[in-house]
Amino acid sequence: MDLPINERSLRMEAQTPLVLALPKGRILKELGPLLARAGIFPAADFDDEDSRRLRFETNDPGLDVVRVRPFDVATFVAHGGAQIGVAGGDVLMEADSPEVYAPLDLGIGRCRVSVAEPAATAGRDDPSRWSRVTVATKYPNIAQRHFAARGVQAEIVHLNGAMELAPGLGLARLIVDLVQTGSTLAANGLVETEVIAQVTSRLVVNRTALKTRPEAIAALIARFRAALPA
Repeated sequence: MDLPINERSLRMEAQTPLVLALPKGRILKELGPLLARAGIFPAADFDDEDSRRLRFETNDPGLDVVRVRPFDVATFVAHGGAQIGVAGGDVLMEADSPEVYAPLDLGIGRCRVSVAEPAATAGRDDPSRWSRVTVATKYPNIAQRHFAARGVQAEIVHLNGAMELAPGLGLARLIVDLVQTGSTLAANGLVETEVIAQVTSRLVVNRTALKTRPEAIAALIARFRAALPA
């Protein structure tokens, strides 16, 4: 007897490997030891930055990994392209998606989302008296929420990189950007004037997948939790 369509779909889904979305770049390098402790070993060419492959099998037949831009992890997970992923707190704050659940802080990728401005003008004005300000950032939602909470209208200049150039070229008075050491700010004549949020990387899960494949997702979360330092 044929199975009902819904039940047949669920069985087919259960046989499909979970997809774990991982961010390219610095965080991926920090993730390496954690993945190993969790018993997750992607295919040999996963660490080859010149490889054009983006999806890789792992030693677990029930799990594949994909390598994507850090800002895209939350999008892949929110829309179900990946059931689980690793995303920075900055990405989650900016996306603010109800479909993404972040059950575990991995404690890696420590940095902060901060406001910065030219050292030459820092402290010369009282921000509490501002009614509007121009801000260059790749975090328009974070910036607008931050300044709106103070009654300030943020006019956003949306840039995906080189934010540090914006004040000197007259594009914006301030920037809101991710800061790790502050050396890039200093090299471009800027100073960090306010920390909006401390950031670490989180394990994130698609809420629908958590309902449809609870055992597989819970087992993977448990592996990551066990892999964290005591």
